[in-house]
Amino acid sequence: MGSISEMMKPHAVCVPFPAQGHVNPMMQLAKLLHSRGFHITYVNTEFNHRRLIRSRGPDSVKGLPDFQFETIPDGLPPSDRDATQEVPPLCDATRKNCLGPFKELLHKLRSCSEVPPVTCIITDGIMTFGIKAAREFGIPEVVFWTASACSFMGYLQYDELVRRGIVPFKDESFMLDGTLDTPIDWIPGIRDVRLRDLPSFLRVTSTDDIMFDFLGSQAKNCLTSSAIIFNTFRELELEVLDSISDMYPNIYTIGPLPMLNRHLPAESQVKSMSTSLWKEDSTCFQWLHKREPNSVVYVNYGSITTMTEDNFREFAWGLANSKHSFVWIVRPDVIMGSNSATVLPEEFFEEIKDRGLLANWCQQKEVLEHSSVGVFLTHCGWNSTVETVCAGVPVICWPFFADQQTNCHFACKTLGIGVEISPDVKREEVTGLVKEMMEGEKGEKMREKASYWKKKAAETTDIGGDSYHDFDKLIKSLGFDGRD
Repeated sequence: MGSISEMMKPHAVCVPFPAQGHVNPMMQLAKLLHSRGFHITYVNTEFNHRRLIRSRGPDSVKGLPDFQFETIPDGLPPSDRDATQEVPPLCDATRKNCLGPFKELLHKLRSCSEVPPVTCIITDGIMTFGIKAAREFGIPEVVFWTASACSFMGYLQYDELVRRGIVPFKDESFMLDGTLDTPIDWIPGIRDVRLRDLPSFLRVTSTDDIMFDFLGSQAKNCLTSSAIIFNTFRELELEVLDSISDMYPNIYTIGPLPMLNRHLPAESQVKSMSTSLWKEDSTCFQWLHKREPNSVVYVNYGSITTMTEDNFREFAWGLANSKHSFVWIVRPDVIMGSNSATVLPEEFFEEIKDRGLLANWCQQKEVLEHSSVGVFLTHCGWNSTVETVCAGVPVICWPFFADQQTNCHFACKTLGIGVEISPDVKREEVTGLVKEMMEGEKGEKMREKASYWKKKAAETTDIGGDSYHDFDKLIKSLGFDGRD
């Protein structure tokens, strides 16, 4: 893009929500925009900026002349904890505190003679204060919904759940008395769901609950934006995307972003940029290289999921008793109030010797693409779901919260690539599902289905494919054709 004068470049300010599952796809999008000639300002919170420096070193946020990192405070008390911040206070804080600092940043960028004028703001779908700031500054904006289209439609139903008298629940008994098995048959584009399959923040006894109010209102705010970007592709979520288009026509489906990113130029300096908030352990690749094809269970519950010590032990012994090889990513903060390193007895490590590997963090996309990986035990976050689709790997699902229950239902019932573990996990169930997915007929059928979706993901992100075409349309909508 060297023929574009720096000051003539379009300038996108990208504002992710400050959690790993949001900063990753926003960075993937920012890299693609940069490859089409955009100057990028990527806005982290001060907390995450410090975490990036700890995990990847100070060079990780130095940027380039045309790809700059900036920060805003999140409004929470200062902390140097190397863990994801508690979600409800973080959501509440970003909604209440980030607008002012973000407007100050826009003023600073506007007055800086060394960067081109800001031509668009791309804000996370749950950081919609960016819409308000963009309008005050007269800057075009779009929102990027980093979760599934299915979950977006689910959050849009929160008001309807209240109107129908389903939410709030009278007391906590709804969790165990079968209420969550109530069929919900009135959501456009989503079929055969129960209450438990909708985004979990509806499970409240008061509509004043922070997360119920926050996600419901943020999803509605997205509909006031000039456009919504989804990290998905048409064939993957066809029915729900058609239903969203009926109510809000200006959407762009540009996923799967991990696969679209293969179009980044080989010489691009941004290719190596990473937003991993944990130090990555590469030793697992040496271990995987020694395994047979489709012989390893890859286990990762994402960046936020936590569990009890009992849950952790049941998973551990379920994996051990399956007699299959596994790589298990165990974050230091995965167990509520405990250090995972002290929970498992020596007998466990004796049992899994030579066939089990525990690591702190890894490059998940590359692990899933490794030929030895046969199944993915996952919390069903959308990034993990998208990455497993790209890799053609079936899933065993243990959803934790938010959109994960919806993604789990979608993976198991619509895509046909997964099975679900009960919330109250037992080792016998883990062992049985691992064996079924690795050895059984059901597992073989799901591997075939996963291969089908991998092929479709490749087709849609090829030049001329639907997602590639939508990305071109997005570039043009932002006032630039991206080709010089």
